[in-house]
Amino acid sequence: MAETKPTATAAATKSVSVQPKRKGNAISWIAPLVCLIVGYCIWRFILGDPTKFSHPDKDASHWFWPAHDGPIGALNKMYLGGIIVPILLACLLTVVTFVIERLLTVSKAAGTSNNAEFIRKVQFHLANKDVDKAIVECDKQKGSVGNVMKAGLRKYKEMIGNTELDTEQKVLNIQKEVEEATALELPMLEKNLVFLSTLASVSTLLGLLGTVVGMIRSFSALGESGGGEAAQKLSQGISEALYNTALGIGTSAVSIIMYNVFTTKIDGITYGIDESGFTLTQSFAANYK
Repeated sequence: MAETKPTATAAATKSVSVQPKRKGNAISWIAPLVCLIVGYCIWRFILGDPTKFSHPDKDASHWFWPAHDGPIGALNKMYLGGIIVPILLACLLTVVTFVIERLLTVSKAAGTSNNAEFIRKVQFHLANKDVDKAIVECDKQKGSVGNVMKAGLRKYKEMIGNTELDTEQKVLNIQKEVEEATALELPMLEKNLVFLSTLASVSTLLGLLGTVVGMIRSFSALGESGGGEAAQKLSQGISEALYNTALGIGTSAVSIIMYNVFTTKIDGITYGIDESGFTLTQSFAANYK
């Protein structure tokens, strides 16, 4: 009686992914909290330095928000913008923090050299059926494209020695490995970008809120006095209120610009990842029919 071999399936070739586990995202809640504290300290102790005001508030009970008046320096006028100013400063510091964090992450994910040149080198080695040299190129390149390509190449090498699956099944296994590696890389690239997009809108609204609050205070003071003194207080109050608008718009502008810069860079890396997966499947299908 002839022996019958069990049908091989893709599940039989399942292997452990070479991708490292991703760390937590503690910076997402630590950074805004620290920036809020630092923003308040800048507003309270630097912009609100009593020696920089002609009429400092000496009432100890007003420690959280002293009612200083008569700012001497230009920056000290921002203090009179009110309690919205430290919140806007916190937004600006948070934007700067996440810009630096994303710069470091995206720069590392981009790899050590041009991704297009890297993929051409891998294609050359695969055309010569030298998978080991292609893996060495991945170790040199690093970055997201290098990580995904390396995961795919290990499965590629495994499929070469597999005698149970047909070519189509082997290609599907390689494709699946690339997709799993990609699923681990993309969240790392896009992480924390939501803070930049959110702060781009929130900063403008906070700036307008600070301006409206300042205008209300200015017109209230106008109603309590009269003559030239009232006009002077009104113009001074409007000037102070507009500091909130300027700070909010400036923070929003930085957020929008850097968000667009990062999304453009990430799109380029994502294209490289897609191209690497296409390269592996096409190469295997052509070389190992």
